[in-house]
Amino acid sequence: MGLSGHQTLPDRKLMESIHKQVTKIANQMERTQIADYVDLLNSPRKLIFSNLLAGLARGVGIAIGFTVFATTILYVLQLLGALNLPIIGDYIADIIKHVQYQLEGRTY
Repeated sequence: MGLSGHQTLPDRKLMESIHKQVTKIANQMERTQIADYVDLLNSPRKLIFSNLLAGLARGVGIAIGFTVFATTILYVLQLLGALNLPIIGDYIADIIKHVQYQLEGRTY
């Protein structure tokens, strides 16, 4: 700025450029919801609760996924066992027998 209080042309362009950059950064911060993240970090109870809920959901999802996967594998193994393949059929029959013993709560 000059002595008279008026801005010169380069100063005005610089101020406009700075204003645009600050506005752009503010908009990006709003989009990333950084204020919500900072609030979450400042509230330990909220953070613990949300992490606990996420952990429970993850655990239930893993259990359901493994159950579906294991059931599918056992079903395929039973189908292969029904084909009476010489070596593979005996091996699969042993696996199914062991799994059924485990499901009934018996030991070998």
